[in-house]
Amino acid sequence: MTVYAPPLKDLRFVLQHMIGLDGLAALSGYEHVEADFVDAILDEAGKFLTDVWFPLNRSGDIEGSHLRDGVVVTPEGFKDAYHRMVQGGWLGIPFPEQYGGGNMPATIVTAIGEMINATNTSLAMAPGLTQGAVDALLEHGSEEMKETYVRRLIAGEWTGTMCLTEPQAGSDVGALTTKATPADDGTWRVKGTKIFISWGDHDLTDNIIHLVLARTPDSPPGTKGISMFVVPKYLVNEDGSLGALNDIQTVSLEHKMGIKASPTAVLSFGDQGDGSIGYLIGEERQGMRYMFTMMNNARVAVGLAGVSIGEMAYQNALAYAQERIQGRPIGASPDEVTPIIGHANVRRMLMTMRAQVEAMRALLLENAYAMDMARSHPDEETRRQYSLYADLLTPVSKAWATDLGSEVASMAIQVYGGMGYIEESGMPQFYRDSRILSIYEGTNGIQALDLIGRKLPAGGGAAIMGFIANMKAIDADLAKAGERFSSMRTLLADGVTALEQATGWLAMNGMQDPNQAAAGATPYLNMLGTVAGGYFLAKSALTASRLLEEGNADKEFLEAKIATARFYAEQLLPLGTALLGPITAGKDNLFAIDPDQMRH
Repeated sequence: MTVYAPPLKDLRFVLQHMIGLDGLAALSGYEHVEADFVDAILDEAGKFLTDVWFPLNRSGDIEGSHLRDGVVVTPEGFKDAYHRMVQGGWLGIPFPEQYGGGNMPATIVTAIGEMINATNTSLAMAPGLTQGAVDALLEHGSEEMKETYVRRLIAGEWTGTMCLTEPQAGSDVGALTTKATPADDGTWRVKGTKIFISWGDHDLTDNIIHLVLARTPDSPPGTKGISMFVVPKYLVNEDGSLGALNDIQTVSLEHKMGIKASPTAVLSFGDQGDGSIGYLIGEERQGMRYMFTMMNNARVAVGLAGVSIGEMAYQNALAYAQERIQGRPIGASPDEVTPIIGHANVRRMLMTMRAQVEAMRALLLENAYAMDMARSHPDEETRRQYSLYADLLTPVSKAWATDLGSEVASMAIQVYGGMGYIEESGMPQFYRDSRILSIYEGTNGIQALDLIGRKLPAGGGAAIMGFIANMKAIDADLAKAGERFSSMRTLLADGVTALEQATGWLAMNGMQDPNQAAAGATPYLNMLGTVAGGYFLAKSALTASRLLEEGNADKEFLEAKIATARFYAEQLLPLGTALLGPITAGKDNLFAIDPDQMRH
């Protein structure tokens, strides 16, 4: 049986002492974001999710969602749990008050979102996808669309999806063939098949609002010819009531490795007639641009799920290691036994998991804070700088955190030993659920290419140069902090130096031959994530040290912060520094063997 306790103390530590809630409360519209208010919100969210959502995580995995006589049936309890979240007002917190939302900044939404994903990853995807649909409609939809759909989506009465992928068009979205033809009444007729549509059909709500990418007549090939449409499962009458089924058929549900409670549908649009009725969002041939409004937020959300599953896996591995009696301590008498947490290798695994989760959490909250500042800071130049910074961190948040989430889930199985391989332990579900995250919303290889191809050179490299400068600037504070910070200081400096060298190599060689940069893209993203993690944990250690000097009563928690940061610096940070070689090795070895000769 798995356990979960919301990591409220660590969330508060990062929000209050590292991010700084004062900066959020100073923004127009966020004056209510004060420490006491945030504490209360986190407390209530943690209690609700632990009591209502978490008990369904395991049972939902066992039962799964099923298509029965054309109707998708979700696991027992899911519909009630979803509606209890709706009634509590939790689904609307990220959105503007004018449409019924709670107007909470992304930073706080991210902290709550970690607990939502941790307690039930499958169910969390439904409101997560709805948030993406709302963001796209608020940014690009007409006022009529906002009044017709957005209010009901924010209220949780309906859910939303993203319909991008087709059998022949996965990462290459430009290869899609779904067609949209104009009708005489200003609507469009959409025909085509979409696959891998998460929560594409279900029984939680009466209607589902699909945002569908399709190609209009005479559009050019590739991504430039794509438009975006609202295609509701049921048509909406002028008075807001539901009309006829909009010729959308659920062909099948995928049989997946993980997130089994989340129905992943194959949807057929317009098979029974002239086409499903759709409504053009914005302008024709701007669908890819509109899609990225959903996609960028979704990428951060997927990265957050990596943190969430990592936290769950760590908590359970720690609890098991404290209870499982196996072996005896080195040098002990023959009749002495110990819980496995007394063994050095188990301690190594647990400390690795702990340090990685704390580094990921800090990165995701920093990313969300940058998004808030980019959106709401009163100064235009400051908004621009934060926008570049948020863009830089987004592919790292998505790729690095999801890879680590799977790694931590795998390590939890190892802590359990043979019992971890048994489904009843709950550990296999964490690993299975985490594995899709590296593929979602653009595979992690695509994130790495986006990082080096778009995000590094953006603004003349201002974001990466500014980030490196900030990481260098902490050196003085580490020097003042004393001897126990010396290894942290030295190893972080080594990592930042390697990162700076790698960045320069990619910039120089990528201009001459893009394949040279592409060959080093993935190790570069991992280096940036690892070094950034070392920087954030060094900041946390310095903060903990300051609070100890001020007489903060929570001495054990703060001392553990410093110890975790030292462990990360000495055990994990050098692995990132060592990636300089793979990054700068170039493409030659990757293409040295002809594809026909690669088989044994």
